[in-house]
Amino acid sequence: MSTSTLPMASVGEATMPEHSWVRAIPLLPRNLVLGLLHGYRATVSHTYGDVCKYYPSCSAYAVGAVQQHGAVKGAALTAARIARCHPWAEGGIDDPPAHANFSHALTRHGFVVPLRKD
Repeated sequence: MSTSTLPMASVGEATMPEHSWVRAIPLLPRNLVLGLLHGYRATVSHTYGDVCKYYPSCSAYAVGAVQQHGAVKGAALTAARIARCHPWAEGGIDDPPAHANFSHALTRHGFVVPLRKD
């Protein structure tokens, strides 16, 4: 996934530390959902073009919500966002809420990895 298609808050420069793969196991569901979202954004999303009334688009919102809150709560936030998107909506900037205690890092492709403990 190109970094130009995601909001800047959804990408980072982190890498997966070799010695922390055990700490990354709880992040697998989150990263699996992010992989599916990246696949959707690379294929299906391009057929619709820029028709979203909100910024970021619903799929980019979903990426940010899943990154910040995990697979389940991120999916619930995304469903609420999609429910707000209707012909009478004003639209505008609607970023996913930031998690108060987000303690992970993001890769340049938007995947979530444990913070380095150097």
